Amino acid sequence: MANTPQSKKRARQNERRFAVNKARRSRIRTYLRNVEEAIASGDKDAAQKALRAAQPELMRGVTKGVFHKNTASRKISRLAARVKALG
Repeated sequence: MANTPQSKKRARQNERRFAVNKARRSRIRTYLRNVEEAIASGDKDAAQKALRAAQPELMRGVTKGVFHKNTASRKISRLAARVKALG
């Protein structure tokens, strides 16, 4: 349990950041799921559109500290390859 005033403040800040990061992570996952669904349906146009919408969201997650840069780059790269492979 937090005892000092500073540790109590830290606990409050951590709760706030956790809520913000959780919402951001959820939002990013939604964008990624949209790309996955478009790929699964075989619609290359929709998949490209969804990927273009997901890329800035993922990189924003990087700048906000939700994801590591390499993780986001890997996800984008793999999704782009799968979209490109669609006939």
